Amino acid sequence: MATAFELLQEAVVFTKLDLRSAYHLVRIRPGDEWKTAFNTPTGHYEYLVMPFGLTNAPAVFQALINDVLRDMLNIFVFVYLDDILIFSSSLQEHTKHVRQVLKRLLDSHLYVKPEKCEFHSSRVQFLGFVVEPGRVQMDPRKVGAVADWPTPKSVKEVQRFLGFTNFYRKFIKNFSLVAAPLSALTKGGNARFLWGREAEMAFQGLKQRVLSAPILILPTTDEPFVVEVDASEVGVGAVLSQRGEDKKLHPCAFFSHRLTPAERNYDVGDRELLAVKMALKEWRHWLEGASHPFQVLTDHKNLEYIQQAKRLNSRQARWSLFFNRFQFILTYWPGSKNLKPDALSRVYAPAIRDDTDMPVLPVAKIVAPISWQVEDTVRRAQAIEPDPKGGPANRLFVPKAVRTQVLLWGHSSRLTCHPGVGRTLEFIQRKFWWPTIREDVATFVNACPVCCQGKSSHLRPQGLLHPLPVPHRPWSHISLDFITSLPPTHGNTTILVIIDRFSKAARFVPLTKLPSAKETAELVINHVFRVFGIPQDMVSDKGPQFASRFWKAFCQLMGASASLSSGYHPESNGQTERMNQELETTLRCMTRNNPSTWSSFIVWAEYAHNTLRSSSTGMSPHECQFGYAPPLFPDQEAEVRVPSALKFVRRCRLMWRKTRLNLMRSSQRYQQQANRRRRPGPTLRPGQRVWLSTRDLPLWVESRKLSQKYIGPFKVARRVNPVSYRLHLPRSLKINPTFHISLLKPVVFFSPCPGRQTSASCHWRPAGLYRPSDTGFPPGAAVLAVSGGLGRLRSRGALLGSCQRHTGP
Repeated sequence: MATAFELLQEAVVFTKLDLRSAYHLVRIRPGDEWKTAFNTPTGHYEYLVMPFGLTNAPAVFQALINDVLRDMLNIFVFVYLDDILIFSSSLQEHTKHVRQVLKRLLDSHLYVKPEKCEFHSSRVQFLGFVVEPGRVQMDPRKVGAVADWPTPKSVKEVQRFLGFTNFYRKFIKNFSLVAAPLSALTKGGNARFLWGREAEMAFQGLKQRVLSAPILILPTTDEPFVVEVDASEVGVGAVLSQRGEDKKLHPCAFFSHRLTPAERNYDVGDRELLAVKMALKEWRHWLEGASHPFQVLTDHKNLEYIQQAKRLNSRQARWSLFFNRFQFILTYWPGSKNLKPDALSRVYAPAIRDDTDMPVLPVAKIVAPISWQVEDTVRRAQAIEPDPKGGPANRLFVPKAVRTQVLLWGHSSRLTCHPGVGRTLEFIQRKFWWPTIREDVATFVNACPVCCQGKSSHLRPQGLLHPLPVPHRPWSHISLDFITSLPPTHGNTTILVIIDRFSKAARFVPLTKLPSAKETAELVINHVFRVFGIPQDMVSDKGPQFASRFWKAFCQLMGASASLSSGYHPESNGQTERMNQELETTLRCMTRNNPSTWSSFIVWAEYAHNTLRSSSTGMSPHECQFGYAPPLFPDQEAEVRVPSALKFVRRCRLMWRKTRLNLMRSSQRYQQQANRRRRPGPTLRPGQRVWLSTRDLPLWVESRKLSQKYIGPFKVARRVNPVSYRLHLPRSLKINPTFHISLLKPVVFFSPCPGRQTSASCHWRPAGLYRPSDTGFPPGAAVLAVSGGLGRLRSRGALLGSCQRHTGP
């Protein structure tokens, strides 16, 4: 709004449009309707269209109308929410512009209210302004309330008045200086409010300046500007002026700034120079690069010589770099010329009543009625299902029809805040009982979607270890991964790690950058295929190189299978991940004094790994591959005859059988050790719903500690292997849908107690979890929803207007 009317320099004819039902033209995104929920005596409602009062509603609608009129904005159209101003330099051109805008609105199904529109006018009232060719003034109807504004009686009323007048500060000369006594009243913590003579004078002065605000002319680049500045011990002020058709100076804008405590310590000369600097910065878009040099008028004579001064203090020298961007002349002018300020306007009528929120009931009476309501509900239900007697003393029997309400009260209310099964049971048993209370509480708490999403599991991770199958020969099954973000050395920053899952041999390939899928395939051909032949299986993570269609097609053409690890479960490619840790440790030790030399030690790290004994195979990778251990001192090695080919093959096969036997024993040992800290995972069916852990998901949340531990629920698409499943995920998540069972948690449904079901069997989706077409609950299932801090079932009353109801399974 600050520079909106600068677009109207050449305009002589205007049209004002007002859109009909603006916000209600925007549909709430499916699945987010619950965010607009509200309760009434007749039921629970949700908006299907954007209502008034949402935080981002103005920004969303402004973005919508900007997209519709994108190619016209700031050319001949200005838009502020549902108010549209069309301006043109001639009547013929204006007719064409109006037709273009109306047609664009019609094509976008946006409609205007004729009674609030003005067409082809030379003077229009827009956003509290009166716009005319070449000038703009405040709408007299909008500031009439200022004349009768009552004297403030509290700090809040002073803040309200300052908020109203502050909107016009750009058009009121020396606003900060005049308003300084009022601003001082708003500071001071809990100090007593004292309205003195100085505050009254400032109050009346601001009212008079708002009511007497003159007409502002719109600045143009054809005439030179005049900037008048002034400074005092309280603040600085400035006026931007141009000569009109009558050759007299007319104000274009006003500026003022209240000095900070540090700025008040400046000497008089620096304060006056600060006023010049702030004025030029405020109107830089007009003054910098202006076609004519402009004049700066000041009542401080010493500033006349500042541009020729040979010695400047550090502050003046720093500011002089900023002044060099402008072409202006500093002129001494004794006494400030009292140019009449103009103002921008906005409707703001003073409130008659005090806005201080007062509680309707004393605080002591707010909590108790919650328990009384539950107790009254149970007693009324006992008229249909009486107490069978024989229960604990001093406890109410809960009939089946209201047990769900009691469970909600005992688990989801503010009195308990979603405790576990034991605490929920203990809390409810203080007042109520029924025969199956333990089973019902356990089922209810386990089915609570708020607890499922917000609580971490303290049980052992589910999903037993399932090792990869043991290969039969070297380099038939390999694993790949990258080590990145290394310090540059010889141009290399990345290492490709290739592991033979049979012999545990490793190849370390230094790279200049993270390669593409095609480059990765070429590396595998040069470092594996060329030497050891084509493997049968290649295991990798889900990096872009290995998840690409090129890599899958490459493996298919080579006759090798591409196995990808499950999402956020690095144990799936554990051998390579462990090798990465070992290699990083080796390089860290070898390059402790100069990490940028790591590339020189890659060869030695590979040699050391391949010649040292592996605990899994009982021999070194080199011996497992070639049938002999590399000599430690070649000059001391005894001379041996070359064995026959048959003996060599037999020795290799014997070595491989021994290696495979050791690998199988090692795999079983690792499996037993790992499963001691794990528990069997559930077997999930396709179509079953599960919660997905957010432990490793890239969430956009304000606080990771307070974010949900699980999201969903999502449907299971298929079972990939005994411990991995593929889910149906929304595209917006942009993650691979295959996950280990340890990251999944089956959804538990709670069936209401008899008496709560109806023949229509309405199912209400839980807040923030399901789309209407995606619930899939079994008949008679009730889903918990949390609203206003008290957990309760969604209301089953009829929904009206812009609200929706979901019926049936």
